[in-house]
Amino acid sequence: MPSPTLVAHRGFAGSLPQNTSYAVRRAGAHPETGMVEVDVQPAADGTPVVFHDSHLGTAPDGGPGLTDREGVVWETPLAEVTAAEVLGSGETVPTLAAVVEACPGEVRLNVELKNPGTHGIRPGAKLDDGALATQREVWAPFVERVLDDCTGAGVLLSSFCEAALAVAGERGAHPTAALCLTNVADGIAVARRHDCAAIHPPVEALLADDPRVDPTGDAAGVPDTRDAVLDAAADHGWAVNVWTVQEWHEAHRLAALGVDGIIADYPGVLSSARPSHPNRRQ
Repeated sequence: MPSPTLVAHRGFAGSLPQNTSYAVRRAGAHPETGMVEVDVQPAADGTPVVFHDSHLGTAPDGGPGLTDREGVVWETPLAEVTAAEVLGSGETVPTLAAVVEACPGEVRLNVELKNPGTHGIRPGAKLDDGALATQREVWAPFVERVLDDCTGAGVLLSSFCEAALAVAGERGAHPTAALCLTNVADGIAVARRHDCAAIHPPVEALLADDPRVDPTGDAAGVPDTRDAVLDAAADHGWAVNVWTVQEWHEAHRLAALGVDGIIADYPGVLSSARPSHPNRRQ
């Protein structure tokens, strides 16, 4: 049975300056990496930049930020965004085009459509027809810019936002993946509705009954959730890529379940996580 693909979350955010061209280049060069995940949103002029938080600096809750600059990303001029230093590393926020160029050719990019440039998005929600139509209009200009920057690259587009997946699936040639929050059933429904190629559940949805993951042991619904994800994936031919895996024992159990990808902050998480027997539903 093949091992899961190692997906470098934000370019191995636990050991490299996340979402930078340097991190993507280094993470992509790691011998076990099959895919590098990054987050995208627009600068003020609409150019897709690779960054996770909505604020460059101080977080809305007053916590420390990721760069030495301040301001909401999509309200900040491109030159200021790309001059922002990430985590004191000497590396700065890159454009998506720069990251596509930095990623080694044999390694795919998982580009997460994080935000189209507004606080009014609906992450994790399965939308009714009216809300979906409205949100499509919000997402469309930005998704088209992302698609332009990804031309010719091996890319998987993912999002927590249904409308982003709808637009990406309709207007681009790249496969899409539905990212799930706590409501995995909604994520499954979104993946089915928009003919996604993959589903990305949180690690807790598959492993929270493991006392090492959830010491309280309060995870009565987890086996049902796990079965729902794996059964739906088997029925529809979806890849299952699990986020965000921090520990080797999590990776080991997930590999035994037969998941397709391990989205991880550290490159060594799969080193001792080789499955001993198949357990994936056929």
